[in-house]
Amino acid sequence: MFEKNQILLGIIIGICVPIIGWALFQMLFEGLTTIGVMDEVTSGSSEGRIRTLALLGICSNIIPFEIYRKKRYDNTMRGLIFPTLIYVCIWVYVYRHLIMG
Repeated sequence: MFEKNQILLGIIIGICVPIIGWALFQMLFEGLTTIGVMDEVTSGSSEGRIRTLALLGICSNIIPFEIYRKKRYDNTMRGLIFPTLIYVCIWVYVYRHLIMG
C-alpha cells in the first residue's frame, strides 16, 4: 500500500505519533500520581500539565524522525515535518499568553 519512503506515510505517522505519545504520557503521569511519586497539585486538568503533555506528545515525533533519518528516507522525514509544524503552531497559539508573558 505505502512505499517505505513516501511523504504521505510521513504525514500519517506525524499525525498519529503525537496523539499516541500524549496518551502514553498521560497514563504515565496518572500512574506516577497514583503511586505518590508525582505531586497531586500537577494532576487533573491543570493548564500546566496539559501544556506539558501536549509538548511531550509533539516531541515524540523525534523518535520516528530519527528512525527514518538513519534509514535515509528523506521523503518520509519531509512528511513528518508538516504535521509537526502544524502541532507546534497550534501549541504556540493556544499558550501564547503564557509564552509571551
